[in-house]
Amino acid sequence: MPVYLAPAQLTALTVLAVASVAWLFVLTRVLRRMRARAEAHAALHAFPALPAAPALPRQETAGPRRETVELTTAEEDAFAGLVRRLGDRR
Repeated sequence: MPVYLAPAQLTALTVLAVASVAWLFVLTRVLRRMRARAEAHAALHAFPALPAAPALPRQETAGPRRETVELTTAEEDAFAGLVRRLGDRR
């Protein structure tokens, strides 16, 4: 033990050294895991997608049509009043 270091300083230095080694160990494991996942992802997407089975029906890409209702002038005014009332509550 060096003469010019107090026991508290030596303990702190030891704890910092152990924490640094643990941090490097964890960082290495995380980086290796990320690299393995990236390689697996690249290998998974390297092959072309299989064609759809002919027995399954073709899926629609667009959703259902939007339904609209024409409002009368009185209904539009009532709706605007409701929006104003709800906006005033803040």
